[in-house]
Amino acid sequence: MRRALLWPLTGVAVVVGLAVVLAIAGWLYVHSQFDTPGPARAEHTVVLPQGLSAFDIADALEEAGVIDDPLLFVAGLWIEDKQHALKAGEYVFEALVTPRGVMEKLVAGKTVVHRLTVTEGMTSAEVVAAVRAAPGLEGEILKVPEEGSLLPETYHYALGDNRAVLIERMQRAMARLVDELWAARDPAVGLDEAHDAVVLASVVEKETGVADEMPVIAGVFHNRLRQGMRLQADPTVIYALTGGKKPLGRALRRADLWIESPYNTYRNKGLPPGPIANPGRAALASVLNPAETDALYFVADGSGGHAFAKTLDEHNRNVARWRAKRAKAKK
Repeated sequence: MRRALLWPLTGVAVVVGLAVVLAIAGWLYVHSQFDTPGPARAEHTVVLPQGLSAFDIADALEEAGVIDDPLLFVAGLWIEDKQHALKAGEYVFEALVTPRGVMEKLVAGKTVVHRLTVTEGMTSAEVVAAVRAAPGLEGEILKVPEEGSLLPETYHYALGDNRAVLIERMQRAMARLVDELWAARDPAVGLDEAHDAVVLASVVEKETGVADEMPVIAGVFHNRLRQGMRLQADPTVIYALTGGKKPLGRALRRADLWIESPYNTYRNKGLPPGPIANPGRAALASVLNPAETDALYFVADGSGGHAFAKTLDEHNRNVARWRAKRAKAKK
């Protein structure tokens, strides 16, 4: 009787032992294959939407040629207890990436980083157009933000990010920078509020792309404001003509200088009523800490910079030299 009972017990032990051996063998196989280079022979970009299961993700990766065995990939996820830790998004997988490497990237959420550069001096309309055209963004921008409220710099975003949220990031960045620079301003600058600094900085930004010149040009404008002279800045006339919505597309004409507009600093004294572009850090810093200069005038020197003058006679000579260079260049 005892011997009869031993046979079933022995059979169960054999089955359990075999199951354990098979489980260990399976674990070892999955573990070894999980670290084996995958089938991809080049980089692959894969977009994984929200809400996919581990099996859905494995199928998408196989279809893209990143892995060659979805079941093995899912088994590896279960062994590593990462089946619920995979993040949606846009991913780039390098050639021959292992299933483990794929898993680690998905768990870390190392999605593709897109970049959008807002250059100094862009108007808000131009920035909105660039954001609307940027690939991978979603959502609408309901209105163009106020001029001068967007900080020019390079912004990083991911596939599916919202356009309006990106614009808000630009606005917050500009507000922080203006607060920072306003607090560190030269107390002698004759500006009543931070908004005035943004207005003047936008004019400086459009006058020159040479950062070293900005403090000097800012100094010239401060001198003119203190003496009650008109700024007579060509970029303000261009803004009066275009509203910042598009480039002028031609050279300014003498008749343009008399356009009726509060932005026309040839007709109106003081600052324009608002910024004419979005200035960068260098332009903002220049108007809040301008260079000491006696100059009241400047004109292009034909080499990318400007010639500065203390008197109108000297300025007229500089203008004559610039016109001569321009005429020679056209021949």
